[in-house]
Amino acid sequence: MSLERNSAYLNGLLAELRKLPSETSWLEFKRNNADPHEIGEYIAALSNAAALEGKSAAYMVWGVDDESHEVVGTTFTPWQTKKGNEELESWLVRMLSPRPHFKFYQVNVPVESEELSVVILEIPRAHSKPTSFSGKELVRIGSNKKPLKDYPEVERELWRIFDKTPFEELPAASDLSMTEALALLDYTAYFELLGLPLPTDQAGILSRLEEDGMLRCDDAKRWEVTNLGAILFARELQSFKGLARKAVRLVVYKGKGRLHTIREQEGRKGYASGFEGLIDYLSALLPRNEVIGKALRQEVPMYPDLAVRELIANALIHQDFSVTGAGPMVEIFDDRIEITNPGEPLVEIDRFLDSPPRSRNEALASFMRRVGICEERGSGVDKVVFDTEFYQLPPPRWERPEGSLRVVLFAHRDLNSMDKQERVHACYLHACLKYVMREQMTNTSLRERFGIEAKNSATASRIIRDALEGNVIKPYDPEQSKKNARYLPHWA
Repeated sequence: MSLERNSAYLNGLLAELRKLPSETSWLEFKRNNADPHEIGEYIAALSNAAALEGKSAAYMVWGVDDESHEVVGTTFTPWQTKKGNEELESWLVRMLSPRPHFKFYQVNVPVESEELSVVILEIPRAHSKPTSFSGKELVRIGSNKKPLKDYPEVERELWRIFDKTPFEELPAASDLSMTEALALLDYTAYFELLGLPLPTDQAGILSRLEEDGMLRCDDAKRWEVTNLGAILFARELQSFKGLARKAVRLVVYKGKGRLHTIREQEGRKGYASGFEGLIDYLSALLPRNEVIGKALRQEVPMYPDLAVRELIANALIHQDFSVTGAGPMVEIFDDRIEITNPGEPLVEIDRFLDSPPRSRNEALASFMRRVGICEERGSGVDKVVFDTEFYQLPPPRWERPEGSLRVVLFAHRDLNSMDKQERVHACYLHACLKYVMREQMTNTSLRERFGIEAKNSATASRIIRDALEGNVIKPYDPEQSKKNARYLPHWA
């Protein structure tokens, strides 16, 4: 639920919550309890309870009597409440994991001759893993908060729900009219990317988007935009509070470090509707090399276009959306480009070339493949390595900063400018690429990769020897002669 709530909506929501016969596992009424620790525990317990009950959100309401459900008003003001010297919201966000995008709202309710203040806390349901507060996972059992670990059957059911409910199916915005739902999505781009004619009426557009899981109609005939629809085709990602930080950030630095920022840009559109614009904008920023042919000068990109495109697409589709406060980032330095996405890789980084691809977000990945934004399953990393070899660039490097995956593409450097580690890594990737092509690396193929002349084959031999000593490659045949030696990656 992402749209900023107006007073009419909040009053309607409050009326519906008050109609419930008693507190439910996903609803808690309070008068003036402002204890930060207890609020944090309730957020975790209610978030998990909402998932168990199939609700998109849970609620805490201050200013309503928990027995009669009469509006009594509250003096609790979350925006003025602190834990120590820290604001309440900031402290709660820091103590909760994964960090839910909860939101406090205030509504004034007329009661007799006065207006009474009511505060509503909207808490999104847990997804991907149980919500915990201060390292403790909690759940509502009846009207009480209990440690989740004390109820193994409930814990197993919660994990079954997470397994069954992908991130893409969760709501990004709900309680929308048809017009409001379509206003949030660039549906024209959807039909253009799929090569389909745009339906002539609103119902036809909604029907097609619903078939593809971009939105859905609820029991009250109101509409929800799913996370899939929002992340792919949002007109403005900022309109979806749970996805606002998932916009792509692009930062250009002066020099080789992060001390001086020249330019910073944050994407606004969904990944599918905004991808070509992002690539065009990035291409205009990346440096180009001038190459002199036999008769003409021509400019070629510093980094292979296909490699950049594929790596950015991978960062978008393989990120872990449960990691809050972080999104995909592209950083440009004088000598390299770094592409980072939140989430640990699901495959060991030294096996990216040969392992079957795995994705946390299969519906997202599938759609991006359908419209040609990323390569067919399993071929993307191969082409990245192939293109860096074709351009005779230093090898791409995959790194694992805490909770993230980063890939680094380096600008051109002569072989003599590469250190031993880079040469060995390039040799390993070359052996991997040959292996997935059902071939083996040889001295000749490695010379071609580095642009080494035949008379300098000893240079390639030294690199192979260093790679063997580093245990990243192995002989194809232990009995083979040096003259016709072939090599495999160490895991083959």
